[in-house]
Amino acid sequence: MATHYLLGIDTGGTYTDAALFHEEMGVIAKAKALTTRHDLAVGIAGAVDSVIARAGIPVSAISLVSLSTTLATNALVEGQGGRSGLVMIGFGPEDLKRDGLETALGSDPVIFLPGGHNVHGNETPLQLEALEKALPELSGTVSSFAVAGYFAVRNPAHEIRVRDFILEHSHLPVTCSHELSSKLGGPRRALTTLLNSRLVSMIDRLVGSCERFLETRGIHAPMMVVRGDGALISAAEAKIRPIETILSGPAASLVGARYLTGLDNAVVSDIGGTTTDVAVLEEGRPRLDAEGAVVGGYRTMVEAVAMRTFGLGGDSEVRINDRGLEAKFTLGPRRFLPLSLLAKTHGDVVIAALERQLRTAHVGRHDGRFAVRTGVPDRLASGLQPQEQALFEKIGAVPVPLDQLLLSTPQKATLDRLVARGLVHISGITPSDAMHVLGRQNQWDREAALMGLALAARGKDGAGRLLAQTPEELAEKIVAQLTRQSCEVILGACLMDDGVTGVNPQLSTEIDRALKRRPGIVQFGVTLDRPLVGLGASAPVYYPAIAAMLSAACSVPGDADVANAIGAVVGQVRASVTVFVTAPDEGLFVVNGAGPSIRFTDEAESFALARERAREAALAQARQNGADEPVVDLREEVDAPEVEGSRKLIEARFIATASGRPRVAAA
Repeated sequence: MATHYLLGIDTGGTYTDAALFHEEMGVIAKAKALTTRHDLAVGIAGAVDSVIARAGIPVSAISLVSLSTTLATNALVEGQGGRSGLVMIGFGPEDLKRDGLETALGSDPVIFLPGGHNVHGNETPLQLEALEKALPELSGTVSSFAVAGYFAVRNPAHEIRVRDFILEHSHLPVTCSHELSSKLGGPRRALTTLLNSRLVSMIDRLVGSCERFLETRGIHAPMMVVRGDGALISAAEAKIRPIETILSGPAASLVGARYLTGLDNAVVSDIGGTTTDVAVLEEGRPRLDAEGAVVGGYRTMVEAVAMRTFGLGGDSEVRINDRGLEAKFTLGPRRFLPLSLLAKTHGDVVIAALERQLRTAHVGRHDGRFAVRTGVPDRLASGLQPQEQALFEKIGAVPVPLDQLLLSTPQKATLDRLVARGLVHISGITPSDAMHVLGRQNQWDREAALMGLALAARGKDGAGRLLAQTPEELAEKIVAQLTRQSCEVILGACLMDDGVTGVNPQLSTEIDRALKRRPGIVQFGVTLDRPLVGLGASAPVYYPAIAAMLSAACSVPGDADVANAIGAVVGQVRASVTVFVTAPDEGLFVVNGAGPSIRFTDEAESFALARERAREAALAQARQNGADEPVVDLREEVDAPEVEGSRKLIEARFIATASGRPRVAAA
């Protein structure tokens, strides 16, 4: 029997999971550790050391390490990431209004440069003066750059020149749009590039932490990272193109769900600390989103599983609207650090503050909430405004109660900006705390959860009634809300997959009556045509009630808590390259993509070069991504209508896809 063991690691917002897998024996061992934001290697070490000890194998037997992560997805959902400078070549300010680019850009700087190319790869001269003038100051206020050129997918020369100039004068990471997508649509490609550049430092820290840890343990095996479409790429490539790891965790969970359940058709819902991810498994394969992944409200150009990601999880902020006659609860989309988790590491400080607040006669607006630094490197705090810097300095590695930190109303907005930058965590009550109060989870500090919910229960609704008589009653209301919102997001995702528009499960009276089983002359019902597979560490405590409300069969596999880590090691490496041929004039054919633009007077010759380029580039990319002996499949799409009796070539696309299993270390 082969001695190759595969190590899967999944770094989520709350937990880091590890699983040791053998292709003949299946899952050998699994383990969890808390994700440590200040130093990701600590959480990785905790999980990996435990799983190796449980398996009882030598580290020399590990021949492949594969990593999946929800950190990039969570960052986009929560609006986090580093500050990036966007350089637009050949575009104007009006282009920012397309595809949500202006909203995504926010207060980050943008520079417009004359230049770019047309559809056939012909250039407008590039002028760098505006960049030369702005770069010295910008280099001190951003952590990365994004470069997007007009028709750069046809000719990337200007993007490359701008990238090289920025690297030479600033030494900061630079992402070019042509490196991420071969699709047309400049503003959306610029948006994808901007988001990528914001994620570079985060994924670089994650991959670097994992690599350094493996080195210290003597694990000398190739390292892979799961892409958003479930395929694997080498760790080196993931550092350059971190945007491709959005939906990495969910994609890995789908691959893991198929392996763990054996189901060909299912609705897979993966609940984490920050998000719930819903996708449909059909005939054993996840559907891919042809238009590009949507995360955090932005439609990217990243090919990924057709996964709907919602800001709803075990660590979601509990928001209470007490202004109406009856208080209403909503969860998310922002993640809070659960009080029970915060108290596990800072028990004395947290308990003392909660006791002080419980002793007061009045209810404080910031009761039960704390701020604490995430622990990311200081360089990621560059570019803070004076009021942000002043508040940031008051927050340390020890939690600070918000009622002592925030002395004026504007400071709340300042704190929110620090949270959005990923510099500070806010801690408060969450569904995880409610589960601790009810005794359905017990891994953290129940006393802190009990006190936090006792504080929240003291609030009153518009009719003057207490929100709850006991912490347990409030906990039941919070868990009921998570069950209801989970049903709504699952139904919403499935309706979108069915192509049904105009039905919002959150607003639909019919769906409300169906979920509540409300009696009436007209009876409404709703269900799924396939089982609901629940994944995630807390899946066993949440999904039976969710499936029951949906009148659906429920499947929570035994290793649901590490499905992502399992999915990380059973996937394949895959690379796709598109080469274009266009005809700008009669009898002239231009080959663009995977190399310099070349002109031909013979269509057959241009097609032959395009095929060869696509194949060779896909194979090279697959090998660079870590594939062992990849095979290539070529697809051709030719738009050549008959015009007045003669054939006219508009565009031909040659799409080569190379795939194979990842290389493993020699035994």
